[in-house]
Amino acid sequence: MTYQAFYRVYRPQSFREMSGQTHVKRTLQNALLGNKTTHAYLFSGPRGTGKTSTAKIFAKALNCENAPASEPCNECATCKSITEGSHTDVIEFDAASNSRVEEMRDIIEKVRFAPADARFKVYIIDEVHMLSTSAFNALLKTLEEPPEHAVFILATTEPHKLPATIISRCQRFDFKRLSSVDIVERMKIVLEDIQMNYDEQALKIIAQAAAGGMRDALSLLDQVVSFSNESIQLEDVLLVTGSVSQDAFYDIACLLKEKEVASVLGIVENLIADGKEPLRLAEDFITFFRDLLLLQMDGTLEELLEFISHEQKFVELAQNFDADTLYGFINILAKTQQEMRFSHHTKIYLETALLKMAQLKGNAPVTTGVDSALAGKLTSLENIVGQLSQQLQNGGVPAQQVKTPSPQRVRPAGNQYNPPNGRIKEVLKTASKTDIQKIKAAWAMSLSQMQRSQAALLADAEPVAANSDAFVLKFKYDIHCQMVADNKGLVSLFTQGIAMETGIQYEVLCIPEQAWLKLRENFIKENGLDQKKQEANSNEVTDQPHLLEEQPFIEDALLVEAQDPLIVEAEQRFGKDFVDVVEE
Repeated sequence: MTYQAFYRVYRPQSFREMSGQTHVKRTLQNALLGNKTTHAYLFSGPRGTGKTSTAKIFAKALNCENAPASEPCNECATCKSITEGSHTDVIEFDAASNSRVEEMRDIIEKVRFAPADARFKVYIIDEVHMLSTSAFNALLKTLEEPPEHAVFILATTEPHKLPATIISRCQRFDFKRLSSVDIVERMKIVLEDIQMNYDEQALKIIAQAAAGGMRDALSLLDQVVSFSNESIQLEDVLLVTGSVSQDAFYDIACLLKEKEVASVLGIVENLIADGKEPLRLAEDFITFFRDLLLLQMDGTLEELLEFISHEQKFVELAQNFDADTLYGFINILAKTQQEMRFSHHTKIYLETALLKMAQLKGNAPVTTGVDSALAGKLTSLENIVGQLSQQLQNGGVPAQQVKTPSPQRVRPAGNQYNPPNGRIKEVLKTASKTDIQKIKAAWAMSLSQMQRSQAALLADAEPVAANSDAFVLKFKYDIHCQMVADNKGLVSLFTQGIAMETGIQYEVLCIPEQAWLKLRENFIKENGLDQKKQEANSNEVTDQPHLLEEQPFIEDALLVEAQDPLIVEAEQRFGKDFVDVVEE
């Protein structure tokens, strides 16, 4: 007989052999014992969590010659034929390769015939979300009024793609990702069966790489067994799975504690050079610091450790960190991991995260600009409350005489955004209409590739000038301008979207609206562009023809100057869309 993979040989054949999914097993077994089985079931969950295996076990228990029973006997002719896949009344249907309505109609036509050798005719439809709309419609009527002898078991990894009318006619069971403990225990059974020695820490690495999928874990184990000779060692697993040893993370954690940034980045650089994925490293870092938190909180939680072993050096390392510092590390890595999923520069994101982790001070992270702003506003409000309290103690002062600053105008000291005026003026000197049109053409597509929260910050922004390598972005609100300028990750993601459309990696220069209007006016006056524009219109020669191209920012400025001041003020207050000028 040809060699079979572990996940096929050691597929569970009874509810007792299944790992995890206790809520599914108990419900199905109670229904079997009480003869309360229904006509349609929906098994949904991640890959490799036992959906199809559970469907086959349930089909055997339904048709077992010893039924009703909570477990199939696996010894009668019916159970054996179902296990071998040769039973005529248990039909497995792959919707991924048979998604057309014709295949579904063929099933529906035969479902009304009574089973040949069993009590129930069981249809197991795998990857049911792949069916076409017409196939779902054909199946719907049968699910609504099925024959008494028919049982449908639908399995899918994407239940959100199923019509609500299908889901409402099924008993739904959500399969969960298996825990590392369950996966390790199953791998131990397999290795003991083939009589192969193993290092338990190596099995933990395999379980972590499997990410809750038993099939993935057994496939990796099969690969490691083929690679190893007599026993499974940690080094073999690290090499096959591409994971990093716990000792490497131990060294990095110690260097972070001592703020040895150069050494930390050097180790990470070597790991990436060896083929390790930065995104995978970020996930492993999160698991490592999570295990340190468990060791710090309670030394008896050894069974919950997923990445590190319960050694004295790791216990001492956990005690050397503050709990808040470990929480800060995990928060930084979690945010970085989300940003890395939308970027091609994952290495840079990981290095930036490590730099932030090295800069954590004591038990609290470095205060951000937003935190400083809130602190400044709080200080201003405290001063106002103090003044009012003093006035009450002095007998009170008339409301007209109380001079308190408007909360809207309060600005925290040292936190006001300063736009790069010098760089913007350099862009204006070489700006062209063609460049600004490129930016505007790629604007909508770039925003659509960003998250809603990120795109919202750019909703009121507008590109107003551009040259061959940079463009000026005007913001209606100062706070949005500052938040975008300070968020290097958002700016990088946005410029990447622009680059995908234009083929050019632009530099973004942010400026609030009021500052832009003032800078534009000064630039036009300093270069005499208003007079030179009029001379160019009169076909007179000028010594700066490149500055007199039809620039949007020049045209807009001249248009504003030509308008009535009352109209300009009305448009600024209410918006151009809400102002109509009627000449009488």
